[in-house]
Amino acid sequence: MTDRYPQVLLLLCALALLSPATAADSVKLGTPSGGWRTGAAEGEGENFRQIVNYPASSVNTPAGQANTARIKGQINAAPKNGEPGRLIVNGVSMPLKIDTAGGFDRPFSFPSGSNSVEVRSPDGQQHRRVQFLNASGGATPAKLRVLLAWDSDGTDLDLHLITPDGAHIWYGDRAVANGAALDVDVTTGYGPEIFAMPAPIKGQYLVYVNYFGGGYRSDEEGQEDAVQPLTTAQVTVITEEGTPSEKMETFLVPMRAVGELTLVKSFSYP
Repeated sequence: MTDRYPQVLLLLCALALLSPATAADSVKLGTPSGGWRTGAAEGEGENFRQIVNYPASSVNTPAGQANTARIKGQINAAPKNGEPGRLIVNGVSMPLKIDTAGGFDRPFSFPSGSNSVEVRSPDGQQHRRVQFLNASGGATPAKLRVLLAWDSDGTDLDLHLITPDGAHIWYGDRAVANGAALDVDVTTGYGPEIFAMPAPIKGQYLVYVNYFGGGYRSDEEGQEDAVQPLTTAQVTVITEEGTPSEKMETFLVPMRAVGELTLVKSFSYP
């Protein structure tokens, strides 16, 4: 009789894993896919450069972006009120911009090692989650990563970092000599923008957020007027990601006016 208990437990675990499938049926996640992968596929490249135009374009992912560096899919029956979904990458929860047809397509710089990506509908009732192992293909994993996301559409916040040697990493200078880099300049709301540094220099780091541009809305005649909505910046600092020594801190900062520059965090590494 006791021999049957492990079988029953295995059956219950299997049913528990299958039960969310009905909720996930309405969410399709084209990329990333589960399993194992190594860098960009042949013929693809990671293109994190975006042309900044105002009013901000609704196109979120640069043309030619490798599938290994994007999160793309569809949420069926998504609400038409412009409410964002939720994107959860390796435990960091961020708003997810969804178009009127329920589609989403965001560039994302995934770290080496194990990654999890979950997409949830705005009401939280539908979701899809994948787990995959990202082999770096020889690239050095980032020991320091800073992610910026924010909670309003059609707005542009920018991530700025000052490293201990005085280098300034921002959308105007995304890659510097010390190896630090910023992946993409998101101008269309929500983010994320991601700073990564494979070999952090010892010393003090400064993390700033700049409210670069306000949202735009159309009046009855179709003319677009600039607005300046309050938006909340979410900054997550991750050190030693994917190791037993990993540390993660998240900070929420209200940004009230275009032009505002806020020092979000000052910290020392290590």
